[in-house]
Amino acid sequence: MPKQPAAEPSPVADFEASLDSLEQLVEKMEKGDMSLEESLAAYESGVGLYRRCQAALEQAELRVRLLTDPDDPAGAQPFPPSAQGASGDA
Repeated sequence: MPKQPAAEPSPVADFEASLDSLEQLVEKMEKGDMSLEESLAAYESGVGLYRRCQAALEQAELRVRLLTDPDDPAGAQPFPPSAQGASGDA
């Protein structure tokens, strides 16, 4: 049987790796030891990581919708923004 190329990481694993990289990048930037050029490159990289995280979260939300109502995933309502860990913020 021929070898298959390595499978892409799952969206969850990709999210975790991207989030970890983004957190490390933010820590490095917060130290303030980077030149302007390095800071701009880091910011650009951070935006890309943020977008990857956002896309993974959107995929996860779609999977939850499909699991909740496989006959009508488009009819599912999006999760309210306040459900993202803002408990007790009144």
